[in-house]
Amino acid sequence: MSRAQDPTLAIRFVLLATLLFALQDGISKHLAAHYPVPWFVMFRYWFFALFVVTLASRMPGGVRAARRTSVPVLQAARGVLLAVQIIVIVISFDLIGLAPTHTIFALHPLLATLLAIPVLGERVGWRRLAAVGVGFLGVLVILRPGAGVFDWKAGIALFSALMFASYSVLTRLASNADGHSRASFFYTGVAGAAVMTLIGPFFATPMTWPDIGWLAILSLTGMTGHYCLIRALDAAEAVRIQPFVYLQMTYAVIIGWLVFGEPVDRWMIVGMTMIVGAGLYAIWREARVARMEATPG
Repeated sequence: MSRAQDPTLAIRFVLLATLLFALQDGISKHLAAHYPVPWFVMFRYWFFALFVVTLASRMPGGVRAARRTSVPVLQAARGVLLAVQIIVIVISFDLIGLAPTHTIFALHPLLATLLAIPVLGERVGWRRLAAVGVGFLGVLVILRPGAGVFDWKAGIALFSALMFASYSVLTRLASNADGHSRASFFYTGVAGAAVMTLIGPFFATPMTWPDIGWLAILSLTGMTGHYCLIRALDAAEAVRIQPFVYLQMTYAVIIGWLVFGEPVDRWMIVGMTMIVGAGLYAIWREARVARMEATPG
């Protein structure tokens, strides 16, 4: 894809993508209340794989070029990990709600910072480590384990954040090995669809016609959201749009409050602010260090 820089266009696309992903999360929460999560996630992945293969076929070299990778096992493992992570986070949506799940899940960029040290061999200074510490304090503010409000189910959201952080780091590792991210996107859809096809039928459950409609919308929002994200990344570097990805959490909290009646108290807002602030600082600091290392002398 070309890289004609247009930050304004990129921001518009990423804002739309995060809104679509938040709507997808709301629909997933609704479906999870009535059906086994692997069952409808399987259909969601079938549509995603179709989107990935169609996109690959329209690019130079077609599907054959898109699937070419020097680390096929790593690429497949990434795709499987993300599929399982989606199951875990949707279960968390059902158990504790959209708002608490997304607030805790926002910790994943900070967890990725820690994982990049042993996996990618990155050097992380005290400033980013301090940001990670602030993020964890934000989670403690939300959970308040000493105030009698801690719920063990929140650990599922934290585990989901750890899984996604692992996926992010492995994606960077695979992209570094291949020299591009094209194969990573292809295997994310195809490997995920393959593993869900193996798991999903064991949870087969008849669906009502209205919920089949919701499932169709779920698949459509997923494909459209990924398309918008691709367009955003095509118009600007990832570091320019990454801070806006946090808006998905804001949208999800609003949907949880308005549609599902989830409470949002001041402690959640304080903790969310700490996590997002720490994450944004870590993103800024990482970009600054990268620019300094890239500047000669």
